Amino acid sequence: MIKTAMVMAAGHGTRLRPHTNHICKALVKVGGKTLVDHMLDRLVDAGIERAVVNVHAFADELEAHLQTRTSGPKIIISDERGALLETGGGVVKALPLLGDAPVLICNIDAVWTGMCVLENLMKAWDPEKMDELLLLTNTDRAIGFSGAGDFHLEEDKRLVRRREKSAPYVYAGVQIFKPALAEPFSRVKFSRNKIWDISLTRKKLFGHVMGGVWMHVGDPQALDITEAMLS
Repeated sequence: MIKTAMVMAAGHGTRLRPHTNHICKALVKVGGKTLVDHMLDRLVDAGIERAVVNVHAFADELEAHLQTRTSGPKIIISDERGALLETGGGVVKALPLLGDAPVLICNIDAVWTGMCVLENLMKAWDPEKMDELLLLTNTDRAIGFSGAGDFHLEEDKRLVRRREKSAPYVYAGVQIFKPALAEPFSRVKFSRNKIWDISLTRKKLFGHVMGGVWMHVGDPQALDITEAMLS
């Protein structure tokens, strides 16, 4: 079982303004609960014991909020106050905290309905053939997402990047990841897409389609829609 997760909570959330004028995106509330608590509570339900949370924007306020939690997982801070390193560099910086075993990496702007989403993702994980396993949702069912989709899914669940104008699946903000994949990279600002590209070349990037309804809380309109869905 996977026992450690990394929660990507360092971002400013500029597209969520004015909600993020005075707080970071992780502390924006939807359904009466902050986005970071939505994810941490999901991790508790899935049996995760340790959560490495990276901080940058309004870092003091976020750390203070995390200290008020009365249930697990155990919170470990990866401090990016000096420089925001994005999804790739943030993982590289956190490597000493993550350990060697596979981990969950979670975006805090991913909210969903449905039961056992993370548990089912972990059941689908096969470390013998997979380097990375991405949680996916159908593009036409993704609320708060207006893009053309990210991936095609082969019969054996391997992923292929979007062909031409559209793809049927979008990354749903959670994945299983082998920390060793980030070791060759420098601690600089970069997207985890660079690591995905290597896994794609090696045919080691796989996908798992979630049940339930997935919502991306990326802007005020999406926040309002998600609020309505959760209520």
